[in-house]
Amino acid sequence: MNRLPIRLLAAAAALLLLPSPLPAQEWAKPMLEKSPRHLEWVKVRHGNREVNCFIAYPEVKEKATAVVVIHEIFGLSDWVRTVTDQLAEAGYIAIAPDLLSGAAPKGGGTDELGSGDAVRKVIGSLPPDQITADLNATVEYVSKLPACNGRVAVGGFCWGGGQTFRFASNNRQIKAAFVFYGSGPDKAEEIARIGIPVYGFYGENDERVNSTIPLSKQLMSKAGKTYEPEVFDGAGHGFMRAGQAPDANPGLRAARTRAWTRWKDLLKKV
Repeated sequence: MNRLPIRLLAAAAALLLLPSPLPAQEWAKPMLEKSPRHLEWVKVRHGNREVNCFIAYPEVKEKATAVVVIHEIFGLSDWVRTVTDQLAEAGYIAIAPDLLSGAAPKGGGTDELGSGDAVRKVIGSLPPDQITADLNATVEYVSKLPACNGRVAVGGFCWGGGQTFRFASNNRQIKAAFVFYGSGPDKAEEIARIGIPVYGFYGENDERVNSTIPLSKQLMSKAGKTYEPEVFDGAGHGFMRAGQAPDANPGLRAARTRAWTRWKDLLKKV
């Protein structure tokens, strides 16, 4: 009996059971390696926690506003680090905390967890209070850097977009929130705590998230809060990452460019 086909089928089945990888972004790390700006890893400590963070500094003559970047559901990826570098290129100090710090089996974070499925499984179990405390500590850390002017904004993508909206209801120090394809709080009492403008960035082909926009508009309007969502044609969920990839189609790339332009224009008001 020929057992080769059976072995091949078994091998294929085993592969199907492996965690799915992070979306391909091999192009991201070389971009960081070519950056002329100062990039480094720092540890932000609060209580008994230590949060691994990536920070990028602009080449400017004066103190700069800071932006805390909240990563996608895939964790602190190389792509997220390129976002901090691009914000630094625009003149801002940008810091991205790995909110999965300490969550891996050996005490590491995103790098140790590795695959998309492993990260997604862990990220969904993070205690909300811990996330808020990590972000509060990151805001406090970056705001007190000698190169910072004390003003801090927050922006996040996907899972991080939702966390950005939620964080706006839990921190009075930040000056603006930039939500990229993330849903907002659905309770009026949470919305009532928001004291800053919230700007939304959404792809037209992302009804899963876009279906939450009307409720956010209703709750924010009723509470007298500023919420300005914009939906970008030709884009789907994750378009800020996908639109940066070398093989992105022209429509997706254009949507990302328009969103970046809007973000930088709004950051000037912070």
